[in-house]
Amino acid sequence: MKVDTKSKKLNKAWLNNHVNDTYVKLAQKEGYRSRAAYKLKEIDEEFQLIRPGQWVVDLGACPGAWSQYLRRRFAPKEAGAGGAAVGELNGRIIALDLLDFEPIEGVEFVQGDFREDDVLARLESMLDGRKVDVVVSDMAPNLSGIESTDAARMEHLIELALEFSQQHLKPEGALVAKVFHGSGYDQLVHAFRAKFRRVKTAKPKASRERSSENFLVGIGLKTR
Repeated sequence: MKVDTKSKKLNKAWLNNHVNDTYVKLAQKEGYRSRAAYKLKEIDEEFQLIRPGQWVVDLGACPGAWSQYLRRRFAPKEAGAGGAAVGELNGRIIALDLLDFEPIEGVEFVQGDFREDDVLARLESMLDGRKVDVVVSDMAPNLSGIESTDAARMEHLIELALEFSQQHLKPEGALVAKVFHGSGYDQLVHAFRAKFRRVKTAKPKASRERSSENFLVGIGLKTR
């Protein structure tokens, strides 16, 4: 049986880079479930989006690092085992994902596909007509390797996040969404600009340099 030596070397190199990654080590030390927490942290520090007392919806929440960061922002003086925030939550966090979600104290979770109407209805029922301050979205489609297909899937997720935000954000609210450079990127920026008064791009240091990952930040809804 032939062994794919090149593939094995690539996997070994990736694992070595991952284990020695500064943000991976920091996440382990500070009790975050993944290095992704520092992406949202950098974006928040740059644009001053998250404040105690807010209502926030976390789309594509698994494994939960963004919800953990939000939790700590809403209870900054409390810390339990592994650095996890505990105690009274000054704000509300609703997380949603297709995958199962290991519970985080104070974070409410909806499991299901964001593209399905009944899942959106469950999320909306939890809001009970209340407008939210911030929507964060780390959602990404399963990539097929076909650029046009992947771009269309990403665009659809962004359109859903924009539509949800337009319906449920406060007028001065904000949306943070992951996107990828490549086919369809300019259309996504244009879609953000059609909905928000201010649109910024962010490439946090915690986002790997070789990744095409980027983040769009929309602040302040345009009036219809």
